Amino acid sequence: MKRLLVTGAAGQLGRVMRERLAPMAEILRLADLSPLDAAGPNEECVQCDLADADAVNAMVAGCDGIVHLGGISVEKPFEQILQGNIIGLYNLYEAARAHGQPRIVFASSNHTIGYYPQTERLGPGVPVRPDGLYGVSKCFGENLARMYFDKFGQETALVRIGSCTPVPNNYRMLSTWFSYDDFVSLIEAVFRAPVLGCPVVWGASANEAGWWDNSHLGFLGWKPKDNAEAFRQHIAETTPKPDPTDALVRFQGGTFVDNPILKQS
Repeated sequence: MKRLLVTGAAGQLGRVMRERLAPMAEILRLADLSPLDAAGPNEECVQCDLADADAVNAMVAGCDGIVHLGGISVEKPFEQILQGNIIGLYNLYEAARAHGQPRIVFASSNHTIGYYPQTERLGPGVPVRPDGLYGVSKCFGENLARMYFDKFGQETALVRIGSCTPVPNNYRMLSTWFSYDDFVSLIEAVFRAPVLGCPVVWGASANEAGWWDNSHLGFLGWKPKDNAEAFRQHIAETTPKPDPTDALVRFQGGTFVDNPILKQS
């Protein structure tokens, strides 16, 4: 494609994707509220507040695809989540509608279903059970994307990311780990597919201990290759076994279920 937009490009995952997604487009447009490193060859850097509709409109103009990693990525007071994840996402979808409806990869989260027990295996159609305000905002995002698909035909992959880290580092991540390589291959598949629609995608590698069923995604031709099981022995040797009553090993959202409702100070 000509120009691929990556929002949240100054964040931890965004910095990784900046390097990994470069071959996918002639120009990589990188955007974040925080300052970005200087643009390299075939890069454009844009500082943008997602809550600023005019700035978001300019950010999206001329883009052929969007990987939306921007917004708040952890539990925060509602006022902060509102700006980045609710108003900001509405602004993004309105900008996409105004500029030819480029296909979107939306970084949703496992925290949309965080209150499910780890004993349950989930398909894409289960009712949401968010584990905090952050999770609620991602449920909003998925519903917003679905409405824009039904009303306008805007295609989006709703990627409920598990734990996208270099390696899994605790017992829960043996089920939720999503390797960088598998995320990149998913993004490639999303933009390669002749027809996408608005599917829920469980953002996890091919983990033997996984909880999530992606069997509905055969049309994408995406098959994750990595498996957290390769790290089980290392985790067992370096990480204390959690108490069985600990949220980390009871709920799919892990310790997020223990977070209080944070108030703006």
